[in-house]
Amino acid sequence: MRATTTFCPLSLSIVMLCGLWAQPSCADWRGEIPGATQVGQGQFSWFGFVVYEAHLWSAARTPDWAHAFALELVYRRELSRDTLVQASLDEMRRQGSVDETLLASWAGEMRRAFVDVKAGQRITGVYLPDEGCRFYVDGKPSHVVADTRFARAFFSIWLDPRTRNPELRRDLLGLNGDPQ
Repeated sequence: MRATTTFCPLSLSIVMLCGLWAQPSCADWRGEIPGATQVGQGQFSWFGFVVYEAHLWSAARTPDWAHAFALELVYRRELSRDTLVQASLDEMRRQGSVDETLLASWAGEMRRAFVDVKAGQRITGVYLPDEGCRFYVDGKPSHVVADTRFARAFFSIWLDPRTRNPELRRDLLGLNGDPQ
């Protein structure tokens, strides 16, 4: 006995639609900033070891707090989530965010946003003026923080003139030797 296959256009359409839904989404952080291009890039090293590569993306020619931007960190070493959170808190304190109750709340937000990173993993933070920020891990949404004070304090770690690493700030902002 020979089996016969019947072509059913409706079944084929349903299968194709399901296949599209199952495809990995291309809607990563880039959908948040249409027309974003890389403004600059640099590396953060600790005792001679590269910890991460940083990339700053924006649709604005000169990124500032009035425009959305993305800071993408590509880790070259394994680091725990707790290490990432603590280092961020330390830098926020150093730059003047000293309300310990607020910092404790922000620590919780970062614990939800971050992961224990392995070499090659990416965490991208998207700064959204008047909204806060969104985090992505390896291109997938991780956590939304609807707190503009947190967003400004977090991204100031890299972009504020008081940053611990002015050379990285200069490289990210594409300032080419200009200290501002």
